[in-house]
Amino acid sequence: MAENHFYEHVDTYLQMAVEYDASDIHLTTGSPPVWRRHGNLMPIWDDAENFTNEQIETLITSFLDAKCQERLVEIGDADSSYENAFARYRCSVVRHRLGKGIVFRIIKSEIRTMQDLKLPEEFLVPLTRYHNGLILVTGSVGSGKSTTLAGMVDFINKDRHDHILSLEDPIEFVHTPQGCHINQREIGEHSESFPRALRAALREDPDVIIVGEMRNLETIQLAITAAETGHLVLGTLHTGNAPRTLDRILDVFPIDQRGQIRVMVAESLRGIISQQLVPAADGNGRCLALEVLVNNPAVAATIRDGKTFMLPGIMQTGKSIGMTTMDDSLRELYISGQVTAEEVLHRCEDRTVMREFLQS
Repeated sequence: MAENHFYEHVDTYLQMAVEYDASDIHLTTGSPPVWRRHGNLMPIWDDAENFTNEQIETLITSFLDAKCQERLVEIGDADSSYENAFARYRCSVVRHRLGKGIVFRIIKSEIRTMQDLKLPEEFLVPLTRYHNGLILVTGSVGSGKSTTLAGMVDFINKDRHDHILSLEDPIEFVHTPQGCHINQREIGEHSESFPRALRAALREDPDVIIVGEMRNLETIQLAITAAETGHLVLGTLHTGNAPRTLDRILDVFPIDQRGQIRVMVAESLRGIISQQLVPAADGNGRCLALEVLVNNPAVAATIRDGKTFMLPGIMQTGKSIGMTTMDDSLRELYISGQVTAEEVLHRCEDRTVMREFLQS
């Protein structure tokens, strides 16, 4: 017989999620409690009953503030951050066909350094020391972009004596001033939108600007302008590799502006870090596959000419300055026994070449 497994406060579920190293937890009307561990979505208990609408309402009122509850009633969804004794969380509450649902993304309170994350510091540290330009961290949802970005911001915070201004939706990792003066603004709470916050940022004497998500034309345009006018801008995009990242940036602009934007990006771009989290071969956790593009004269010329399809070839020849393609990173993980051939083939860019490599 199934047990109920219903607790009246979300903190009970969240404590379990943190203890068992889950990345997300889903509490939804008509479904049992579900979490995502090591990239796999699964029930927390095999015998748990489905949540009723009344139970989900109880959980919502246990943590969601009045402003967000009002927004949920008015427009059907509410995003917020939440914090308890165990961790911080990014939270989304929505109405759906059967009732309402809550999804928490667990944000570990400890900021992991670039060394902890095994990022190529010898190549990434020089990028963080520029006083202007654009650094992009890209990948799909759940690929660890925020963790990587936080590690880079943490390094800048210790390494420089400047003003860091972070614009996030919502605030995830909390940075305390170390070498730098740092301000974090939450979109929706402290500013209406990314474009509005970015325009205000340029009047706040920042040296480094963090843009949590470059999701539309106005945000991208303002970020590029800020990078050109003497600010180091770090931002994220939901793209899988460097060529697609540049195509995404250029494609949001009207056709008659793309020539000018290509020139601006070619001059302001410092580097692109694209990443995936690949399930480990032993089933214990996930491994980071990392593509790195560092801007140099060949890359800049390719961007100006709109020939982003040539970038993988340039990256192959740019290993001495830290460049690597996603497929090369996946090959290294496979050779070292960290991931399986199936995962590599599923996640690579060129399956024909990768299949030949795996069969050789």
